[in-house]
Amino acid sequence: MAFAVSILRLAISTAVFPIFLLHFLGLWDWICKKLFPHFMVQFSKSYNKEMAAKKQELFGNLHEFAGSSGKLALMEVGCGTGANFKFYPPGCRITCIDPNPNFEQFLIESIAESRHLQFERFVVASGEDMHQIADNSMDVVVCTLVLCSVQNQEKVIQEVHRVLRPGGAFYFLEHVAAEPSTWNFFWQQVLRPSWFLMFDGCDLTKESWKPLEKANFSKLKLQHLQAPLSWKIVRPHILGYAMK
Repeated sequence: MAFAVSILRLAISTAVFPIFLLHFLGLWDWICKKLFPHFMVQFSKSYNKEMAAKKQELFGNLHEFAGSSGKLALMEVGCGTGANFKFYPPGCRITCIDPNPNFEQFLIESIAESRHLQFERFVVASGEDMHQIADNSMDVVVCTLVLCSVQNQEKVIQEVHRVLRPGGAFYFLEHVAAEPSTWNFFWQQVLRPSWFLMFDGCDLTKESWKPLEKANFSKLKLQHLQAPLSWKIVRPHILGYAMK
């Protein structure tokens, strides 16, 4: 099995050799950061269409975590193009964080279409270092399709825990590694190196439920599912929320 994975990886890497060459020359990261938001605009439309029911289910009780002011202070890590905005309840005060500044122009468009929300600010930062956000300042933190591409999941989750107020909640929706010994997992392994470069650091084989289970949350509600997506390779998902 390992031999087959290696041979197929080599074949696919050869097919996308220009990307590997640009990466070797130190140029691909800049190019990808420029192009990736344009891809995500289209991908997010398709993903939202196929996952609308799951997102509505996941975010259905967000309002229950509103603070004493009655307004929900919500921070989205890896906000991207703002694809989740339409699922948030009216009156939310939104803080957006993303390490890629090229998402801002698309984020502004989503904000303009989301009059039911109150936009606070866009912070260019990685999930591992959100020092601009004060301790215990957020009612809710959200990340969707983010933990697959961060360098240190444990550090991101620690930062999320830090900025959440006591009793606040961390909502997540992530594609994850498939069950071992399945064909889906086989192809995830085959595609992993090329996918990682083409999709801005996305790792198909992340077991993102493990750091969540080990984190210092008082309550964790986590569900494994096969998402109703056209792309079979990313159908294995987890969703849920954790309370501080």
